[in-house]
Amino acid sequence: MAAKKKSSRNKPDQHAKLRKQLEAKGVKYALASYVDVHGVSKSKMVPISHLERMMGGSELCTGAALDGVPQDVSDEEISPVPDASSVIICPWRPDVAWFASDLYCEGEVFEPCSRQIFKRVLADAKSMGYQFNFGIEPELFLLREDDAGHIQPVGSRDILAKPAYDVRSTLDSLPVLDSIVDHLQQAGFDVYSFDHEDGNGQFEIDFTYFEGLEMADRFVFFRLLVNEVANQHGCFASFMPKPFADRAGSGAHYNMSLADIKTGKNLFESKADPRGCDLGEAGYYFIGGILKHLPALCAVITPTVNSYKRLIKEGSMSGFTWAPVFACFGNNNRTNAVRVPLGGGRVELRAADISNNPYLGGALVLAAGLEGIREKIDPGAPHTENMYLKTPKELAKLKVSYLPRTLDEALDEFEKDPLVTQVFGKLMADTYLQFKRDEYAEYTNHVSDWEVDRYMKFF
Repeated sequence: MAAKKKSSRNKPDQHAKLRKQLEAKGVKYALASYVDVHGVSKSKMVPISHLERMMGGSELCTGAALDGVPQDVSDEEISPVPDASSVIICPWRPDVAWFASDLYCEGEVFEPCSRQIFKRVLADAKSMGYQFNFGIEPELFLLREDDAGHIQPVGSRDILAKPAYDVRSTLDSLPVLDSIVDHLQQAGFDVYSFDHEDGNGQFEIDFTYFEGLEMADRFVFFRLLVNEVANQHGCFASFMPKPFADRAGSGAHYNMSLADIKTGKNLFESKADPRGCDLGEAGYYFIGGILKHLPALCAVITPTVNSYKRLIKEGSMSGFTWAPVFACFGNNNRTNAVRVPLGGGRVELRAADISNNPYLGGALVLAAGLEGIREKIDPGAPHTENMYLKTPKELAKLKVSYLPRTLDEALDEFEKDPLVTQVFGKLMADTYLQFKRDEYAEYTNHVSDWEVDRYMKFF
């Protein structure tokens, strides 16, 4: 049975106080953000004078109009109920306040709501005495169209075959990057570095980690902010995992640890690790759970047809793509899907890409890790060697398998893994599977330029 709605209508005094605070800062409009299956922010917007009504779930939306929200056109509408603690004044539009929201339907929690799904798993972690600390490393492309309609990097000199960490290209792109970073800092992201990645026009922007739900909320807001700021500069941001075949793709690596909910102590950290990763027993079990379910996880953390064109060993102008290919883990070794960065204390899942829905991805990955702890799943010894160089025979001997090679393969794994229904609920699991099956079928039926070039005059 769905949980009863704990309505924001019960807090009119706090919401009136919040409205006055926002009005004093020049806010004219408020929006209650919820997401579709892609993790893209959706909302209605209300004048700030109607904030109290919005906080009580007054705004109704038609779920059937959105990708992957399991509603028919005949169903009752859904209602986003904002989380007051999540409010961010949009730095590029300081007259607008953004709220992460949970979906309700007919006065009760809407079970397939992505944010609610993550909250259920976070509550499970809390019942075990854990706080989930979550960081995401977003990579993206900043691009523009020239007068002929060709896609180009923002920086005019960003043409090197190996552009990673290039200072000139970064400086050329700095007007856009500076605006993005400045706005992120205003929104409390604590950006601590950014750099040019291995694709022309590709950048990574790193900011501090947050508690699990806040990180997912902020990742959704991050993509919105970057898109809007790029648009103000006459360019656009691409969150396509692999926009160029001969360049590296864009990841969004998950960095995770569990802390004692009472003391805040990092439970993954250990300087007495005989396996040499400075990782504790709980961290290894967490990895064991992830590896057990990783093929199914891929359907959510690498969720598009294009995602699997990133998960290859070679194909970049720099040689290796730096993307994971095998379901294995290791120390500070980027050829593993799961990595324990230098210094230990956290686990990095490198398969996740920039197109993922962080609520669904975070929920499924955390649930897998918690299962690993409950069942004490030992992942074995870490791989410290270059896994890219292993032959199929060597991989078989090590019992290391490939990650799914296509979205279709990942969906097969998703469909047969019981953890998925346990975490998503049957309705969302079935909806997600069907939506992605349809996406893959549409892709396979498309006649591409490659096919035309190869076969039109071939016979």
